[in-house]
Amino acid sequence: MTVIITDKIVRIIKNRKKLEKVLKVKITNKGQEVTFEGSPEDEYEATRVLSALDLGFSFSDAISIKQKELEFGIINIKDFARRGNLEKIRGRIIGKDGKVLAALSQLTNCSLEIKNNEIGIIGNPEEVKPAIDSIVHIIQGGKHANVYKGLEKRDEEPLVDLGLKGKNK
Repeated sequence: MTVIITDKIVRIIKNRKKLEKVLKVKITNKGQEVTFEGSPEDEYEATRVLSALDLGFSFSDAISIKQKELEFGIINIKDFARRGNLEKIRGRIIGKDGKVLAALSQLTNCSLEIKNNEIGIIGNPEEVKPAIDSIVHIIQGGKHANVYKGLEKRDEEPLVDLGLKGKNK
């Protein structure tokens, strides 16, 4: 039995039946405290999905962690900030009208959400690491253009065929 405390209790209650079916756990709540019970593997997946919902991800993005076996990570801005002005750092990550966050999301093929001093990332395991690196670079004061250039360069690298796979005829 696992317990988490969430601010977005309404989203969990509204989608309780779907969550129970997909995650294979029994969900109950008392106030903002959500309890779920199932096998240890299912409880672990439920913790990840419910944490994603609490961070502000859409229901479909959060469920895709379980269904598509995507990676879910959380970065705390305080862990990487050299200076104390967290509001300015959050502004650098979000950008004007959310353009920086949207550009990072598009370039890394990951879903990104920010809540207080935490940034959530959902994506394929090979795409989450570059997303984390680029966000950390921006937190530490790197230029946005350099981050974008690095991500675009990463996308341009073609896959090298070593001839190990048989050709389909």
